[in-house]
Amino acid sequence: MSDERSRATGEREDAAELTESLTDRLVAAVENDAAVSRRAVLGGLGVAGASAVGLSGGASASGDHGDTSPHGRAGVVGEFQSADFDPHEYLREFRTGTVKMEGGQRVREFELNATLREIEIAPGVTFPAWTYDGQVPGPTLRAVEGELIRIRFSNGQEHPHTIHPHLKNVNPRMDGIPQNGPGVIEQGERFVYEWKAQPAGCHFYHCHSMPLKEHIHRGLYGAMIIDPDPERVRQNPREYVNYHGPMTDDLRAELVEEAELRNHEYRADEVDEMVMVMNGFDTNFDGDNEVYAANTRAFAYGVGSTDAENGEWSAGETVKPIQIQRDQRQRVYLINAIEFDLVNSFHSHSQFFDYYDHGTTLMPTHKTIDTIMQCQAQRGIVELDYSDHDPGLYMFHAHQSEFAELGWMSFFEVQA
Repeated sequence: MSDERSRATGEREDAAELTESLTDRLVAAVENDAAVSRRAVLGGLGVAGASAVGLSGGASASGDHGDTSPHGRAGVVGEFQSADFDPHEYLREFRTGTVKMEGGQRVREFELNATLREIEIAPGVTFPAWTYDGQVPGPTLRAVEGELIRIRFSNGQEHPHTIHPHLKNVNPRMDGIPQNGPGVIEQGERFVYEWKAQPAGCHFYHCHSMPLKEHIHRGLYGAMIIDPDPERVRQNPREYVNYHGPMTDDLRAELVEEAELRNHEYRADEVDEMVMVMNGFDTNFDGDNEVYAANTRAFAYGVGSTDAENGEWSAGETVKPIQIQRDQRQRVYLINAIEFDLVNSFHSHSQFFDYYDHGTTLMPTHKTIDTIMQCQAQRGIVELDYSDHDPGLYMFHAHQSEFAELGWMSFFEVQA
C-alpha cells in the first residue's frame, strides 16, 4: 500500500473512531440515566480524557463496543436502527408541491399533517416528537418568489397546532397564531393557509401554539426556500443587494445569473444544494438539551466503518459523511431551530465560506468567514468552494463545543 493511501486510510479510521467513541458515550449516558443532563454527559467525556475519544492523535477508544445496549441495540455500534427518516435523503430533498394558474396568479399547493411519532435521535435512543408529516424537521417546502403558497393543513393529533411562516405576510388571518384568523387547529380540523412567496431567501415555518417552546422543541418546524425570480431581479436589482454604487449592465447580468443559480426552475441543479436544520432534544424534559444534531440524528454525518483498502462506504450504513464533488459549488440552507439554548453555530474546518444572512441578498453579507452564529429562527445561506482542496474528510460542527460533543459534529468527504 502506498504511503498516500496508508495516510488516507489512517485518517478515515481516526475519524471513524472519533465518531464511534462520542456516539457510544452519548447513547450510554442517555440510556443509563433517565435524569441525565448534558453536563453529566460531558463530565463523562472529561473523565475519559481527550485521548479516549480520539482527540489527541493515535490513541484508541477503550471498552467493548459490541455489547448489546439495555434497549436491545445490537449489531454495528453507532448505526441507527429505524429507517423511517434518513438525514442524508432529507439533506437534498425539496418538496415543490403542485403548480397551477388561477386568474393569472401562479399558485403552488402543499399538504401538511400534524402527527405524533417516536423518532430515533441517536442509535437506540428515541424521542416522542410532534411532527409535520411524520418527520423532524418537517418537509422542506420550495416555491418561487411572487407565487401564492397554499398549504392544506390538517391536525391528526390531540394537541392544537398551527403553521406560522417567517415570510412577509400581509394578511393577519394567515399568520398562524392563536389570536388571529382560525386560531389554533384542533384535532381532526383542517385549515387552508395562503401566503405570498416573499421575500426570496431561506425561511422557516413552525407551530405557534402555546406553550411555544414545547411545540418547537417537540419538532414542529421546517425550512421554506423561496427562489428568486430572475426576471424580477433584472427589473429591480437593487432590492437584492446591500450595495449603493452604480448598477452597471455587467453587475445586473451577474445578479440575474445568481438568481438563476438559486432557482430550481432555472439552474439550481448546477449547485449542490443542502438543507441543514440545527436542532436539539431534551430527552428528560428538564429544560436542557441532551442531544444535538444537524437534521435530528446525532453524528449522522460522521464517519462509520470503511473498507480499509479504498475507503468506500458499505451499503446500508446510516452514519457517513456528506459526499461532495470538489469541482461543484456547495450551498447550505442553514437554519437554527434550537430551543433552550440562546445560540447555535456552524464552523467549517480548513475552509472559509461566504454567508448570505436570511438568504435575501444575491451578494454575500459576510465574506470569507469560517464560523457563523445564529439565534433561534435565524437562517442564512452558506456557500463553499472546495475546488482547490485535496480530496478527503473535512469536519464541520457547532462551535459551542458541548453541542459538538453531544451530536452536532459532521464531515464533508470531498471527492475529486
